[in-house]
Amino acid sequence: MHPATSLPQRAWGNAYLLMILTTLFWAGNAVASRLAVGEISPLALTSLRWVFVCSVMPWLLRREIAEHMPVLKANWRKIAVLGGLGFTVFNSLMYLAAYSTTAINIGILQGSIPVFVLLGAFLAFRTPIGALQALGVAVTILGVLVTASRGDFQVLASFSFAAGDLWMIIAGVLYAGYTVGLRTRPPVPSLVFFTAMACAACVASLPLLAAEIWSGLIIWPTAKGWLILAYVVIGPSLLSQLFFMRAVELIGPGRAGVFVNLVPVFAPLLAVLVLGETVALYHGLALALVLGGIWIAERRSTRG
Repeated sequence: MHPATSLPQRAWGNAYLLMILTTLFWAGNAVASRLAVGEISPLALTSLRWVFVCSVMPWLLRREIAEHMPVLKANWRKIAVLGGLGFTVFNSLMYLAAYSTTAINIGILQGSIPVFVLLGAFLAFRTPIGALQALGVAVTILGVLVTASRGDFQVLASFSFAAGDLWMIIAGVLYAGYTVGLRTRPPVPSLVFFTAMACAACVASLPLLAAEIWSGLIIWPTAKGWLILAYVVIGPSLLSQLFFMRAVELIGPGRAGVFVNLVPVFAPLLAVLVLGETVALYHGLALALVLGGIWIAERRSTRG
């Protein structure tokens, strides 16, 4: 094979591997949230996560950050809001949700985020939603309701959902808001922007950590808690971000974004393998509805 044609194929193969590892790390975060119960409290995990990230990334990128500091300063409010919503609040709610729902449910409910992004883009930018996309939204929302109700229509009729599922739905909506906000991100390199948001997330998490300490609900990491924290810092926080950005460089944001749909597939698998959780019939139905709705909603963009 000619070298000129083999190089792009190798690059694409690397991108696929990077995106699979990225989504595995993200799915593993749902499992980590369940493992953390009783080992490290939700806000301690969130805050220490970003403390450790911010002890590494600003030093590694010190030259790039200094170069782009004028732009970062000019957009500090946007960076603070995006970092607070997408990194601090989202993860705090996920770790809190793990106290009253399963990792399987957390993973499936995460899968609905692309549809919330579609709705958010319509509300913020009046991005048109066609009939096929509206159908996809409806199907995905139905999958969310099946997950939250555990397939019990009496629960659905009485709106007596588990607190963890409600926290996860709220977290998904907020993360969708963060994703929509990224459309107007300042013109700086992705890794610099991530580091700036991580620093904002770290600062935003400190008052929440103080409140958890003051309330007496703080659980400082046990030996197992430190291992969970190490995974969350190294996997979902650092490596996944580096892998995702590299994959986007290789195959573009559109194709890379499709792999995000693997998160609600990987999370239940990891929950069964690592936690021994049981997959119920409603999980399969909910997952089919969530992924099917996203597939329908994306038809317009793929045809265009």
